[in-house]
Amino acid sequence: MMRRDISDDEAQMLLATGVVLILALLSMAIYSVKVVGMGEPYDAYDDAVLQTAEEAKDVWQTSIQYRFDDLNGTGTAEERCLDAANSVKADLMRHGEHRGVEIILVDLNATINSDICTVVAEAGIADRNGRLLIDLHAEIDLS
Repeated sequence: MMRRDISDDEAQMLLATGVVLILALLSMAIYSVKVVGMGEPYDAYDDAVLQTAEEAKDVWQTSIQYRFDDLNGTGTAEERCLDAANSVKADLMRHGEHRGVEIILVDLNATINSDICTVVAEAGIADRNGRLLIDLHAEIDLS
């Protein structure tokens, strides 16, 4: 009977081949899972974007007013108004993340006319089923 000793080089090559095959199988499995997810049907009853848009409209004015009041004595009225709006903007973005909806606020602007600070922004709200653009408008009493 003939006996053959396997050298270290041959064993390492065999091990490397096995690792390459396993990695190839894993990448195919990951790709398959991604492709299966693409075929999910559109859910017409999923109204998370609409609900989030209504919630954003409902809290925009009052949240900025409360934040503005909390920032009393820190900078000019316009700076406080813009800081309050940016704080609410960050909260809305986090609120969207918790609901599985992306909220992006752009063109955030604060202007002051006598004792009123007007804060406007455009909100883009989206999930995998839909997208919506809304205008947010708040008038903050500076007195």
